[in-house]
Amino acid sequence: MFNMKKIVISLLVIAAIGMTWYLIKSYKEEAIYKNPAFSSGNGRLEATEINIAAKLSGKIESVLVDEGDYVKAGQKLAQMQTNTLEAELEQAKAQIQVKEAELEQAKAQLQVEEAALASANAALAASKASLAAKTSTFNNAKSRYERSKQLVERDATSQQTFENDEALFQSAGADVESAKANVQSSEADIKSVEAAIISDKAAIVKAEAAIAAAKADADRIQADIDDSSLNAPIDGRIQYRISEVGEVLSSGGRVLNLVDLTDVYLTFFVPEETAGKIALGADARIVLDAASDIAIPATISYVASVAQFTPKTVETKAEREKLMFRVKAKISADLLKPYVEYVKTGVPGVAWVRLDDNEPWPDFLKTPKEKGEPISANVNAADKPAETNETAAK
Repeated sequence: MFNMKKIVISLLVIAAIGMTWYLIKSYKEEAIYKNPAFSSGNGRLEATEINIAAKLSGKIESVLVDEGDYVKAGQKLAQMQTNTLEAELEQAKAQIQVKEAELEQAKAQLQVEEAALASANAALAASKASLAAKTSTFNNAKSRYERSKQLVERDATSQQTFENDEALFQSAGADVESAKANVQSSEADIKSVEAAIISDKAAIVKAEAAIAAAKADADRIQADIDDSSLNAPIDGRIQYRISEVGEVLSSGGRVLNLVDLTDVYLTFFVPEETAGKIALGADARIVLDAASDIAIPATISYVASVAQFTPKTVETKAEREKLMFRVKAKISADLLKPYVEYVKTGVPGVAWVRLDDNEPWPDFLKTPKEKGEPISANVNAADKPAETNETAAK
């Protein structure tokens, strides 16, 4: 009987100690709600979502991932059908070959015309040299003819000599005219060849432009083929499979929804009076329902500039207090990266923000590092069950 009383007394003492400890703990935690240096709000973990969509309209050939899969940046997620694009690419490559052949033909024709120009210039030089020589001969024959004419008028020479000199003079004049005609013909040939060269150069420029256009067309088609392979732009988790194999999508049609697990935040709401005191970059803490004993360090990354809940008429102070502003507490990407495969969105929790930097965080909102505890003793993502692995980012 005596032992039974001792056991009962011991149990009562233990219960009293436990109740006292609970009351003290509850009082300390409750006190923070009345502390003007802190503010809090309920919310759920969210993350930036990225839609993996088709650039062009077409049929889905394959989807290589399932909902919940963790994927790496650059990993192939889905493939759109590309047989039409590949046919267009072959056609564009054939067009490039045609234009390159035309370019080579134009270059060969230019070489022929340039050789013809060199020949025409040589012929012009020869014609001018011949004209110069014949002009000199003409001048000599003219002088001799004029002397013979004067002498025959004074009977100082024979009529036959005069007639011979006259014949030579006329023949030299005819040779000069012929030489001039040759020079003009050579100059005309040169102008014709130069015009042909200009035409050939224009044809070359046109062919080069056509080749560039054909190559640009081929590059565009190749880019469309490359874009038909839908790859992950970042590391993340597949949240939804929006479309399935065989479906035909329009341009911009969504195939998958990807969550960026390095951009995780908790959205909560605070009254107008508190919103005006929260600064961007302010220190914050997140406590998730799934791991209420761990405070996750965060930073205020967004404070709404307009109220989210506004009554139709605002006439009294009580009504004004209903104005609520949206706030985001973002978890550092560096903190998340080691445990990114275990992070999950949608987990409810409470976000705390410190309005006065001089006020220390209460014990239940201190991080393991601030408590002097080894992180590995508080967080072991691999050992936690799937439903609480989102706490691994602490």
